Amino acid sequence: MLERQLARLQRSSALDDIVVATTVLATDDPVVGLCERLGVRSFRGSEDDVLFRYQGAAEVARADVIVRVTADCPLLDAEVVDRVIAKVHDDGIDYASNVAPRTFPRGLDVEAFTQRALARCAELATSRPAREHVTWFIHTERPDLFSRSNITSEVDGSDLRWTVDTAEDLAMVRAVYAGLRLAECHVPYADVLSWVRAHPEVARINARIAQKAD
Repeated sequence: MLERQLARLQRSSALDDIVVATTVLATDDPVVGLCERLGVRSFRGSEDDVLFRYQGAAEVARADVIVRVTADCPLLDAEVVDRVIAKVHDDGIDYASNVAPRTFPRGLDVEAFTQRALARCAELATSRPAREHVTWFIHTERPDLFSRSNITSEVDGSDLRWTVDTAEDLAMVRAVYAGLRLAECHVPYADVLSWVRAHPEVARINARIAQKAD
């Protein structure tokens, strides 16, 4: 699943580098092994202090803007990633996302923020949620310290769940991959969404999974 996601991220025209931020635990050795096989860089850090881990990964990449995506989203779309990155650059802001308000399916979540914003979080954030969820300090604890914005989709897909946390989620994603042959060709997000809407039986596979609050 991670390999599929990395392949989709590599279609981005705005990303200069990809770094997989994983832990120092032996259980994540296969993640590092996959990265080495694919020629993708990785950074290993604390299991619990994910903010520190991100800071380390950003330093490895010498990033001026950092893009945060989670590793359970094999339908992530590179064009959506590029739009969020462009929002930070074009508006000269600290942080942009596509989840506030949410108009994309869960599983297409993207956040982009400046190195300065990340450094400020790393310096000031002390609560457990802020250290664990990386951008919590920006959008929940001290939003007053950061300039923020959001991109939206012309067609609302917020009712859909494309992230993979359960067996039902995985079955749904596999159905989409099989139906559109995504392992063999690129299909833009709008076309994936149209296909899913035309096949409601696919969306129903994981429709009963409770969504986490944004």
